[in-house]
Amino acid sequence: MRILPAALAVLSLAAPVVLLPSGAAAAVPGAVVSAPLSDLVAALPVEDEGPRNGYSREQFKHWIDADRDGCNTRNEVLLRDASVAPQITGRCAIVAGTGVWSSWYDDTTQTDKFDVDIDHMVPLGEAWDSGAAVWTAAERQAYANDLDDARSLLAVHDSANQSKADRDPAQWMPPAVGATCRYISDWVTVKTRWGLTADPAEHAAIQRIAAGCDNPVITVTLAR
Repeated sequence: MRILPAALAVLSLAAPVVLLPSGAAAAVPGAVVSAPLSDLVAALPVEDEGPRNGYSREQFKHWIDADRDGCNTRNEVLLRDASVAPQITGRCAIVAGTGVWSSWYDDTTQTDKFDVDIDHMVPLGEAWDSGAAVWTAAERQAYANDLDDARSLLAVHDSANQSKADRDPAQWMPPAVGATCRYISDWVTVKTRWGLTADPAEHAAIQRIAAGCDNPVITVTLAR
């Protein structure tokens, strides 16, 4: 069972920090990119999305127990994101009706695991449209269960997650007033981490929304 920090540690000065002249992040797995949000937005490859042929959620195997500790990815995130830890029985069975989760998408608080979904910041269908359709099954599994960056997966109110579905920021943004800049920053972070593209409407929306934020410096380790 691993509980990850809510943010990445400060980048060492010795770590490689690269953006290619073309504007794309250096696509070397394990490389660290650190740049203002506006630079990462500019570096996102912009490509049209074709028909969603061949997609199903089963193409992204989840929730797995990667470290074989009895705790699958869903439960790992529930434990990591709980503001009040739930009770556990056995190796990793979360007791219903225990625990508290704050959903920053809609500024609500949930007290039952059945009211909490684990959201892929960039949804599986959107990831498929943005490049994952040509990934290997192992890469898609790694994406669907990414516990190595806490911005990839998060526990949120199930109704907010269902409202979002597979939509990108041109089509859906979290309703909470204070969620906008965090959401757009995390969206760009995950797209950068996994080398995903943005369609023209999505990219335009990201640029517009990010322009109203404080342009934070984002540090992310590339997964592929």
